[in-house]
Amino acid sequence: MLKEGRRESPFFHLESFAAMRSRSYWVFIVLLTLLAGLQYRLWVDDGSLAQVAQLKQQIAEQEGENEQLQERNRILEAEVLELKSGMETVEERARHELGMLKEGETLYQLAE
Repeated sequence: MLKEGRRESPFFHLESFAAMRSRSYWVFIVLLTLLAGLQYRLWVDDGSLAQVAQLKQQIAEQEGENEQLQERNRILEAEVLELKSGMETVEERARHELGMLKEGETLYQLAE
């Protein structure tokens, strides 16, 4: 075979095929390594599917706790407003928590 005035070796095509095969082998190795790295990140590394599921569970738990705390805050806020506005609540607390009496009242304590 002649190419531009030179004679080619009959093995030239085989050498070219071997070089191309070697090159595609390395491309395959690089792509396989890249795929393995991406799979590692998907299943194990930071931001993996397992970690995302765990974070969603923590968010759900925290939201439940937040709702309970908000309800407690609403109750305390209503109690504060009641204490500021009416004397009945203050009297009730003084009687129950401090054991206080009004003038002229007598305390009878019953033992069981």
